[in-house]
Amino acid sequence: MRLEMKNIVMEFGPVRAVDNVDLTVEPGQIVGLLGENGAGKSTLMNVLAGVYSPVSGKILINGNETVMKGVRTADQCGIRFIHQELNLCNDLRVYENMFLGNEISKNAVFLNKATMMEKCREVFRRMKVDIDPNTVVEQLSAAEKQMVEIGRALLFRSELIIMDEPSTALATAEIENLFEIMRQLKEEGVSFIYISHKMPELFEICDVYYILCDGKLVSHGNFKDINEEQVTEMMIGHNLKADEFENHICRATDEVCLSVRGVSSGVLKDLSFELHRGEILAVTGLQGSGRDTLADVLFGVESFTGEVYVEGTRMPNKARDRSVRYFMRHKVGMVPRSRPERGIHNDLSVQDNLSMGYLNALHKKPFISAKEESQRFDRQQKAMAIKVSNSRNPITSLSGGNQQKVILGKWLETDADVLLLDNPTQGIDVGTKFEIYHLILRLAEAGKAIIMFSAEFPEIRNVADSCIVLYKGMCNARLSREDLTEKNIMYYSTGANLEGLKDGKTTEC
Repeated sequence: MRLEMKNIVMEFGPVRAVDNVDLTVEPGQIVGLLGENGAGKSTLMNVLAGVYSPVSGKILINGNETVMKGVRTADQCGIRFIHQELNLCNDLRVYENMFLGNEISKNAVFLNKATMMEKCREVFRRMKVDIDPNTVVEQLSAAEKQMVEIGRALLFRSELIIMDEPSTALATAEIENLFEIMRQLKEEGVSFIYISHKMPELFEICDVYYILCDGKLVSHGNFKDINEEQVTEMMIGHNLKADEFENHICRATDEVCLSVRGVSSGVLKDLSFELHRGEILAVTGLQGSGRDTLADVLFGVESFTGEVYVEGTRMPNKARDRSVRYFMRHKVGMVPRSRPERGIHNDLSVQDNLSMGYLNALHKKPFISAKEESQRFDRQQKAMAIKVSNSRNPITSLSGGNQQKVILGKWLETDADVLLLDNPTQGIDVGTKFEIYHLILRLAEAGKAIIMFSAEFPEIRNVADSCIVLYKGMCNARLSREDLTEKNIMYYSTGANLEGLKDGKTTEC
């Protein structure tokens, strides 16, 4: 399939979200679509996928003008859009989701469950993933749900697959499998439009690039003719340098805000460490190291053995006593991973999302004051530089970066002293990432104690005072900022220092 989008214009009221954009995709080509959050990438792709009807412009497929009358038209043309916010029905089984709207029947009466399940298994075998087609989707992890979305596109032999941040919830091995599948399909003539904020991925898998800024196409060409720094400059209009974080000042005091003593839960084994006021502590490790479990334990989601103290108060560890609200009321806040599923309430407004933490943890009045809610929003919009035209707009109308700022503001309204940031820049463009880093540093300067759970070394290096490296649920090292190198993190993440040790004894944290 050869796709041409010519002079596409898309407007929402007075706002021109896409402004005369051209884009061409050749057969068997992987196109990287870049731009900051709100640059118009998803809007342009929604025009292509039939979600929106453009104000003007043409879409040509193999030279023939095509009018996308809806998503079904795009499907019939061989175009599939895998959205960043996963489009799955949690109450249905995997095979039911994959064949939704395209069910196979027998005798024109009953659904042919066996055939659909077998076709699903064939796709998953091809993708090298182990997912039971009969599993209810809500039982899957975020990574597995992402693989189901990708599998659904492959199931119907789409000729052009649009992927919006497909690797956000995937581990390194799963990303490598995804790229292997993409390369194989590319040889078969399948094309891709790949949207991502992760530069290394774009340079590894994509052939050509298109860069949008404020709804306009600012540049396009071959990835081999450009570098990451040039891409960043074109995306945001100026140069961003990570070395601005090199003159790092540790603001930690002697006051202990969080104390973890001999905590075990799931894969976690006898973990102990302290977090001080004003300190930024990174926690990293490979997939399955216990990083996610630790985040859930420290927010009251998971039961555990051992002791956790927040400002001297021991937190309950058993299911009958423990609750997220209890942790919230003791000034623990959490920016969770998988923002679309765990961080926001999709059906509520920006203002309601921002007030949710306060209302759950601290609100004691019989009624909710509209005036107080508005004041909370105004306060955090100013502090976080949240870009929104109206606080009553749905939270989903915001870019990923602005949604993340709303979530941070929500916890600041609870006056949380301990902030757990789980992949805080997940699915956020490079410019907004740097904004978030500066926000984290300002919060530490204001006396907040921060734990940042991340697998991205540049992110850790930019803001962390020290870093705990987990290996198979154990603390394998706590690195000072002076020892914080990518080589050291990988060395301890893989357990290379434990090779030959029978007891698997780890270092103290």
